[in-house]
Amino acid sequence: MPYYRPIPRTDPARPTGALPLAGGWCWFDTVEVLDRDAPPRLIPATDLPSDALHRLTAPRAPIATLDMATPQIMGILNVTPDSFSDGGQHFDPEIALAHARQMAADGATILDVGGESTRPGAAPVPIEDEISRTAPVIAALRAGITTPISIDTRKTPVASAAHAAGANLINDVAGFTYDAALAPYAASHALPVCVMHAQGTPETMQADPRYDNVLLDVYDWLSDRIEALTALGIPRERIVTDPGIGFGKTIAHNLTLLQNLALFHSLGCPILLGASRKRFIGEISNTPHAADRMPGSLAVALGGVAQGVQILRVHDVAETRAARDLWRATLAAPRF
Repeated sequence: MPYYRPIPRTDPARPTGALPLAGGWCWFDTVEVLDRDAPPRLIPATDLPSDALHRLTAPRAPIATLDMATPQIMGILNVTPDSFSDGGQHFDPEIALAHARQMAADGATILDVGGESTRPGAAPVPIEDEISRTAPVIAALRAGITTPISIDTRKTPVASAAHAAGANLINDVAGFTYDAALAPYAASHALPVCVMHAQGTPETMQADPRYDNVLLDVYDWLSDRIEALTALGIPRERIVTDPGIGFGKTIAHNLTLLQNLALFHSLGCPILLGASRKRFIGEISNTPHAADRMPGSLAVALGGVAQGVQILRVHDVAETRAARDLWRATLAAPRF
């Protein structure tokens, strides 16, 4: 089975016949054909099969009112005592609310609220605790801001309470495999979803992650999950994909995925990139403390935008917005 990775470009000198990538800011005229049993090869984009060409070029539908033709910023709000990057900093509800409002003011176009740490080695949180951490914060936010809100959970009761409080999207790090009732709930309430790849659970995922071919294995897994979700009544237009950087991956796995993010446009869904402050950034940039990894996180985020990634899930919202805006300004500047 061939896989098609568009070679994304953003240069203002765009040749005649170049095609838009997912209806966004990148263009392409060349595609790398990947196969498990043959060497990669390059072909003109016009040689693609019609169905593959459509998935690569078709504009993505809005997700939770967000325009997928421009890079969006998802601000992370961990209402937990033990998240890897900011554990405990926003566990107090009032502090969490103030931080979320500041992220919205700084340029977050969606807020991702989570009450269960999914750092390596983390244990599951009881449902009641997860609800008590997230639903009141979401309700208080919804009373004051119109910014879309995502609930970061694997569990139907948590998602239900969050939706009742005003959440607009379900973001499941288990790819809707942990709780069989969660996808049907999303379908019955017409909620958009983000399906993320992870190998193993947070407790075990970094023990010894292995793949035959990490890029194609993750792609196939996400493709299968999209088919399962559409069969349950969630249309492709309401599905976001996330390759799951750092979730059951080594440094080499993460770098391979980041190098080839454009492949995931072939799934026909928006792409979310969640690499902010993760351990591989610290190991490559020699920043052992997560709070010091903002520069490396910005580099990874801009690399994702250059490949057409539609949603950046980040801790450092103001800095990411500034980096994105400057990057876009250079593209829009008069050439001569």
